[in-house]
Amino acid sequence: MGKFCQNDEDSKENKTEFSLVRVKGTWKCKLGKTITKDTADCVSAAKIYESITDKGTSWTVVSPIILTYKVTETWGLLDPGNDTLLLGHITNVQQLEDIKKSKKPIKRFIVVDQEVYKIYGPKLTEYLEANNVLHKILALPTTEENKSMEMALKILYEVNNFSLDRRTEPIIAIGGGVCLDIVGLAASLYRRRTPYIRVPTTLLSYIDASIGAKTGVNFANCKNKLGAYIPPAAAFLDLSFIQTVPRRHISNGLAEMLKMALMKHRGLFELLEEHGYMLLDTKFQADTSVYAHSNLKPASQATRIAIMTMLEELAPNLWEDDLNRLVDFGHLISPALEMQVLPSLLHGEAVNIDMSYMVYVSQESGLLTEDEKQRIISCMLGLELPVWHEACTIELIEKSLQDRLKHSGGLVRMPLPEGLGQADIFNNTSHEILHRAYKKWCDELNACSDSSCSIVY
Repeated sequence: MGKFCQNDEDSKENKTEFSLVRVKGTWKCKLGKTITKDTADCVSAAKIYESITDKGTSWTVVSPIILTYKVTETWGLLDPGNDTLLLGHITNVQQLEDIKKSKKPIKRFIVVDQEVYKIYGPKLTEYLEANNVLHKILALPTTEENKSMEMALKILYEVNNFSLDRRTEPIIAIGGGVCLDIVGLAASLYRRRTPYIRVPTTLLSYIDASIGAKTGVNFANCKNKLGAYIPPAAAFLDLSFIQTVPRRHISNGLAEMLKMALMKHRGLFELLEEHGYMLLDTKFQADTSVYAHSNLKPASQATRIAIMTMLEELAPNLWEDDLNRLVDFGHLISPALEMQVLPSLLHGEAVNIDMSYMVYVSQESGLLTEDEKQRIISCMLGLELPVWHEACTIELIEKSLQDRLKHSGGLVRMPLPEGLGQADIFNNTSHEILHRAYKKWCDELNACSDSSCSIVY
């Protein structure tokens, strides 16, 4: 681009655009027109812009960052003959071949939720020993109450003692969303960024926490107040882990799946509406008794659609530069509700209570018909999810929406369904509509505390 002068009323400004080229191991600024194959080994996508005025000199650095990570569904992740857990994150063919030919043993640090370890600890150890892996397994109580900086630091002390190579030896996290979030934050802090791998063992983390970039811990009694946007090197998803998850936790994960259905995919909503109870019964596993082979297809369809619709929203907005996010549906009120009643509500349950109220807001706003509203609430109940909670008061709702304004550029950015499977962001929902919806929500769904509803919370 070269130099040019720009005149204004106050001063003259000389601007120069430099490309960055590597010559014999060192980077140098070069004017674009002077770069040839003979003068550079490599040209970076980064640019440096130098501006000189009578007030001084400034430099603007533009450095594009491309992040690549894999989300892989697999079976038998802990089968000793399956090397996905150890090598599945590597995308460079030559690097993969070199590792397989090398006599140097693979080294891995694994953090696993202690409840998961009770079930899969022996199998995990057998897998690592069968593959001659130098390893350290750290089993921790990764619950919402323990989701803290102290827990992240505990992991980091152990990682430091184990002495990992920060480029080639990723930390492995095996557990639910809390475990994946804590380990992700710890990895992003260690040596400024150590790669890590996510292995979700709950349905909620399978379709949500494992496939995005967010990491975090709770702080100052606020959910995920500390965190970073550092995606894993890979997420390895194996539905067989779900078979040992309690029924309530399957329902908990279905809430996040329903969120994506209501926001983006009518077909997924209808699948959950028709097959939700069966998915709960079979825990997303193949079953040859009551349901014969009919459940495998809905299970794989549901997880695939949920993951794909989530990735559609995350991939172009990984750092949440755009604050208008449909995936925030159910997450305007639920963080405060969840923290207030901890540990009585699981994350997905709190999200569903938030979504249930917002469905009433949507209907009162003329975006949903009464029939659509009833179908959604019936589907929630069929998935054995709570649709109302006494702690979700109008005061908590108003405070949550007010706090939302502070962190969302002065706009509430409220995702609301417009029919089944489509939605939009709204900033002008009136105080009157919120109150009218709340009263109707309470009048109709508070009854779920008696025998007229199948779920009691």
